Amino acid sequence: MSQQRLQRERLLHHAADVLEAAGRLGRVMLTTSQGGATHERIGPVDRVERSGFAVRLAGAAHDADIDTAALGAVILDRSGRIKDKVLPRLDFQGKDGAVLFSLVGLDGLEPFDAGVAELRGMATEAAEPVEAMERADLAEDDPGSLPFEVARCAGVPVTIELRRDGLRQAWSGNIEAVKPAMGFINVMQPDFHLHLRAGAVGRWRMRADRAGPDGVELLAENVRGELIGLAVRGPAAVLARRD
Repeated sequence: MSQQRLQRERLLHHAADVLEAAGRLGRVMLTTSQGGATHERIGPVDRVERSGFAVRLAGAAHDADIDTAALGAVILDRSGRIKDKVLPRLDFQGKDGAVLFSLVGLDGLEPFDAGVAELRGMATEAAEPVEAMERADLAEDDPGSLPFEVARCAGVPVTIELRRDGLRQAWSGNIEAVKPAMGFINVMQPDFHLHLRAGAVGRWRMRADRAGPDGVELLAENVRGELIGLAVRGPAAVLARRD
């Protein structure tokens, strides 16, 4: 079987070299999860900016900064499907072998394979089963939805960011809707999805936004008081309200 047809390949390239192909893959979804929050940016990558181990994916649909020194192997996986459509992806693993983030090709296999044609790999083991997020009932007073509902009602732009070791990804804009469904708080925009598991946030820690004197940053804490990496930034007049 040729390498182009392998279902899973471990690419024989550094993660920074693989990321340089991101702009050739058509519409992609960069998805990453931590602490019950899944943060997804959706659309073509307009620019790939590289400086040493640092790689930035930028454009109208992407805003991600990646420290490739924190990454390990990159796995090209062609096994994903929705109905009859193949959704190939690149899984970027951390040094511990766990997937830090994935780039999922939304235009199907042909443009994705064309974009990675210069990258070569070797066969790897079958994919580990993806562990589903534990689903919980969403309480009406779940604190996770508070900053999103406040920003939506006020009609002000905010930035929603997820930070992990080796990755920072953000979206900025006006929230059109906050949709609770199947145990998750969902913020759904054409180029951005946030899925926040019920009960993932115990409270929001507020601090001044370093970007300006009129802004604040809310940092999500779990019920044990640990930061989960999710942050919301926006005008203090809206996000700092206590009423």
